[in-house]
Amino acid sequence: MRLQDPNPPAWLEVRGEVLMLRRDFDRLNEAARARDEKTFANPRNAAAGSLRQLDSRITARRRLSFFAYGVGRVEGDTLPDTHAGVMDWLAARRLPVSEARRRVRGVDGLMGYFHDLGEKRAGLPYDIDGAVYKVNRLADQEILGFVARAPRFAIAHKYPAQEELTLVEAIDVQVGRTGTLTPVARLAPVFVGGVTVTNATLHNEDEARRKDVRVGDTVIVRRAGDVIPEVVGVVMERRPMKDLVTPLYPPFRMRDTCPECGAPVVRLEGEAAARCTNGLACPAQRKQAIIHFASRRAMDIDGLGDKLVDQLVDKGLVATPADLYDPAKVNKAALAGLERMADKSAENLVQAIEASRSRPLGRFIFALGIRHVGEQTAKDLARYFGGMAGFMAADEDALMAVPDVGPVVAASIRAFLSEAHNQTVIQALDNAG
Repeated sequence: MRLQDPNPPAWLEVRGEVLMLRRDFDRLNEAARARDEKTFANPRNAAAGSLRQLDSRITARRRLSFFAYGVGRVEGDTLPDTHAGVMDWLAARRLPVSEARRRVRGVDGLMGYFHDLGEKRAGLPYDIDGAVYKVNRLADQEILGFVARAPRFAIAHKYPAQEELTLVEAIDVQVGRTGTLTPVARLAPVFVGGVTVTNATLHNEDEARRKDVRVGDTVIVRRAGDVIPEVVGVVMERRPMKDLVTPLYPPFRMRDTCPECGAPVVRLEGEAAARCTNGLACPAQRKQAIIHFASRRAMDIDGLGDKLVDQLVDKGLVATPADLYDPAKVNKAALAGLERMADKSAENLVQAIEASRSRPLGRFIFALGIRHVGEQTAKDLARYFGGMAGFMAADEDALMAVPDVGPVVAASIRAFLSEAHNQTVIQALDNAG
């Protein structure tokens, strides 16, 4: 708990990653089984779940580890001018850093390290899903900078994902925040990459038909980046058949109407996605829009999760994000009457909604859920226009004057802001703020 440094810096902020070693994960699950409690699926989930505990005493009992990967701030000392030097500087002060790090040169050096690490992967005391390459000179890192939260000076190189076979029991269609219809394969449960997978996205109609995924098929499933389940392909020799030439089930075909509201579905020329035409009148789009609005990187309304949004919309309390700020609709008494909501939870949510009124303009623009407008573009728009009035009045030429905003993004913004319903919601939100 002390720096191994005779003259320590006056201020040192070290950044890194919390993880759980395999041996500590096994001990945690052994203890849980002894108490007849639920076990964790993998060390990653165990570490994340431990950090999210509201009771820090529970977190303290979990055997979590830490690897430093950088310095955020230092005063009273001078850091080396390379990333490798900073790692050595931290290690010399007894801060934990990965011993698997290596400085290499060029593509051959990177690939050599990647393959060497892959051979050692099974013997490491912790799980990894790939390697991270970083530009070594800190001055070059600063020049390259960041895109939103992702650095331009670092890139992850993932190992091939674990693959398993399972059965497609059904293909459903989900409706997203912008009305996009996504086919989703419902799978017989299969354990892949440390978790049990029951659903996998098929992305869009073209992709589902290209892979020719059908109900009843045996498919190869993997977790892309060890996170998102996807169908790699179909095991054709196992396809159920009516006879020697006729498959038992037909090819997937996208619906003509929205599965949530029955409105017509359109697919614009040049786009892969089919969309519901009903906007926020569609319950699914309404729910997804509110979930996005309240998300951590948008308005950050802590406690307003998917299940609670479902109840608020289904009971008619909330139809748009603006309704969250209407005390006649969302208040402690109304919230406390919902499933799994006690008085304290309701009070905390009311306070979280109130606190969200002070979020900066960039977060608010991102929260609106405009197609093609991500976090960084929202910040750029806020910085350029300085206020909601200027942003709302901007035509496409004015929007394209903003850095990294091209014709497609400008047209999407203008279309969103020109819709009467969106203008009403934005005005209500502006009044609430």
